[in-house]
Amino acid sequence: MSVALIWLVSPTSDLSNRLGLFDTTKFETLSKSRNLLKRNKIKKHKCKSWYMNVNVGRKQDIVSRVVANPSGELAVTSEQLVYEVVLKQAALVKEQMREKEEDVEVKGDDIVVPGTVGVLLSDAYDRCGEVCAEYAKTFYLGTLLMTPERRKAIWAIYVWCRRTDELVDGPNASHITPKALDRWESRLEDLFNGRPFDMLDAALSDTVYKFPVDIQPFKDMIEGMRMDLRKSRYKTFDELYLYCYYVAGTVGLMSVPIMGIAPESQATTESVYNAALALGIANQLTNILRDVGEDARRGRVYLPQDELAQAGLSDEDIFAGKVTDKWRNFMKKQIKRARAFFDEAQQGVTQLSSASRWPVWASLLLYRQILDEIEANDYNNFTRRAYVSKPKKLISLPVAYAKSLVPPSRNGPLSKAMDL
Repeated sequence: MSVALIWLVSPTSDLSNRLGLFDTTKFETLSKSRNLLKRNKIKKHKCKSWYMNVNVGRKQDIVSRVVANPSGELAVTSEQLVYEVVLKQAALVKEQMREKEEDVEVKGDDIVVPGTVGVLLSDAYDRCGEVCAEYAKTFYLGTLLMTPERRKAIWAIYVWCRRTDELVDGPNASHITPKALDRWESRLEDLFNGRPFDMLDAALSDTVYKFPVDIQPFKDMIEGMRMDLRKSRYKTFDELYLYCYYVAGTVGLMSVPIMGIAPESQATTESVYNAALALGIANQLTNILRDVGEDARRGRVYLPQDELAQAGLSDEDIFAGKVTDKWRNFMKKQIKRARAFFDEAQQGVTQLSSASRWPVWASLLLYRQILDEIEANDYNNFTRRAYVSKPKKLISLPVAYAKSLVPPSRNGPLSKAMDL
């Protein structure tokens, strides 16, 4: 994905053409066709006053999310700010469900797409699938069990997220500026409005048209990239949590409308979104713990500074790269927290549509094993990279598949009976 910068800055480059990107004139045709379809759509996915109309079925009271800042004023924690986004996404899905019950929504299958546009979209989705297969083999394999429409939509989201991440972590990261990210965000807004720039944008533009996907998590991910440009330290876990939401938790919120919730699920929509958010947070915390040494060599420390100090550690200890008893004890606590997020995520995976569970279970089980590997390496994440071996991956796939066959529990912790 090293060409992300080229797509962003130089859309007519030869490299773009060699990668099979279409001429922008073709995408103007697609945009006009899509806008025509939008005008003919009976009802859009809308949600007004979501923060007033959605019940908060949260295990912790909202008051616990409010803390006092040094000036004595009340401030909302990062988790509460993120939870408000969760409520909005859940409300969008609820709105779609109501529309289906009222039979006023025009389904994608009811829309006749012009031949040329249909070919362009088919090629665009195929390219997204190729990228997903190349960079996320295990996840791609799991998506093959999903329905065709959901499978293609997940590929489109995956590719956009990867391209966004490559802006600050790819080979051209040193050339990325805040203005470049601003242009990327403008391009995001265009594709949400039916004006895709290239073939990969076209796939996502079609996806957000068909599913109740909100733009906010996408914008939040770009904000996470901005944080990477200006911030290399995090004072508290509250700060780190917000970063983890931006760069990874957002993926869960993007994906739930595509994955779908099982019809027999008794869980609240909000609780399923919370579980998806938890999986993203868990994955990013695992990335951070795995890559401590790699990040340190780039001058970055993605660990809470106050917790390091409490453990008798500092940035200098990380840059020195020595595994001590203090470091082991510190890492044990960090791993315990990451596992707690995985535990919360597991409760929600079972609530997803049956055809969507396998790739999520596979991702969860494989990522969680990285924490086991860090322990097996005696917490040396300075010079040894923890990874899951191929034999262990192969063993995990049938385990994930078996778990995906387990239906939602009517008496589970996410059941609607617990909605407050």
